[in-house]
Amino acid sequence: MLKKVSFYLLVLLGTTLHAQFIPVSEATEISILTIGPGDQLYDKFGHSAFRVKDTVNGYDIVYNYGTYNFNTPNFYTKFAQGKLLYELSEGYYEPFYRRYVAENRWIKEQQLDLTLVEKEALFEYLQTNARPQNRAYRYDFFYDNCATKIRDVLKRVLGERLQYTDDFVTETYSFRELIQKNVNANTWGSLGMDVAIGAVVDQKATAWEYQFLPDYIFKATETATLQRGSEKVPLVKNTTTLYDADREETKNSFVTSPLAIFGLIAILILFITYRDYRHDTRSRLTDVLLISITGVIGIILLLLWFATDHSATANNYNLLWAFPFNVLIAYAIAKRKPKAWVRKYVIFLLLLLTLLVIHWFTGVQAFAIGFIPLFVALAVRYLYVVSYLKKHAVLPLR
Repeated sequence: MLKKVSFYLLVLLGTTLHAQFIPVSEATEISILTIGPGDQLYDKFGHSAFRVKDTVNGYDIVYNYGTYNFNTPNFYTKFAQGKLLYELSEGYYEPFYRRYVAENRWIKEQQLDLTLVEKEALFEYLQTNARPQNRAYRYDFFYDNCATKIRDVLKRVLGERLQYTDDFVTETYSFRELIQKNVNANTWGSLGMDVAIGAVVDQKATAWEYQFLPDYIFKATETATLQRGSEKVPLVKNTTTLYDADREETKNSFVTSPLAIFGLIAILILFITYRDYRHDTRSRLTDVLLISITGVIGIILLLLWFATDHSATANNYNLLWAFPFNVLIAYAIAKRKPKAWVRKYVIFLLLLLTLLVIHWFTGVQAFAIGFIPLFVALAVRYLYVVSYLKKHAVLPLR
């Protein structure tokens, strides 16, 4: 009890004065906690944190780089712009543990084989980094997140003596493929990510870059070594499963999946197009809706590319089907007798769809499989519109 009181006093001093470091003893253990995936989209990729436990001084603390402040001014605007700052938080281990047990997510612990001096240096770094003036950082899903922080902090404290290998990587995947290993491709979460992120995530990731995912931080740490004089020792001395979740595989209903929904939308577009063909007419409402909606989506994607700090939303070739300038054409295509240039513009949209297919098959960028029926329907509709406008073109007066 006395040890716990002493610890609380030290935490209080450290919080108010930011001057007192919590002491380290020979019994201190520093470990990496890896949390398994959860049910929500933002939980699908797992989580990582540091744990510092000392049975002599009576403390058990978790350092978590995956937190942010909902009271941040303009929270949602900053989140959308990629300017939201994440924070390193420190808290007691037990509530941390109970939270993930309640969510039925497995918890694994890797105890690090560190000397007392190394433990002191790492713990002091974490305490300093957790101070209000130091704890915020600019989050990046691929390059600076709760997982990469674990690796980067260890490298900063332990320096070149800490060596990571590539042994844990057996197959080469792109960033997008690594994401898809955690999220079913035919889900709305996967579709949303595939639309928002650009070709920059279709490049093959290195073993170092794999570590944006907590599971690969775990695997990389297992094979990492520390140079101790002339000897190399494993960074991890003991791995324990603290909680073994018994999770059932999530079953997604095909009826409500993107492939099914956009399949129905595609069938509707094709039906309207077939009816127009049979009656030699053109549903202007259909054309206006398609042009307007794809244009609005294109503007959003363009803003994500150029008006935000998100590194993953650059070079997004979804703009080939969601072309921003479409919103400017909606009025022109709504006319019963559009001008001749409108037909040329629709031919241009067909060329963009052709480029999309080329980009997909050559591996420049992968697109959401849920959109395949929509792409087919758009191509058929545009072909019909080109044919119809050519047939019913207004001949110039001579």
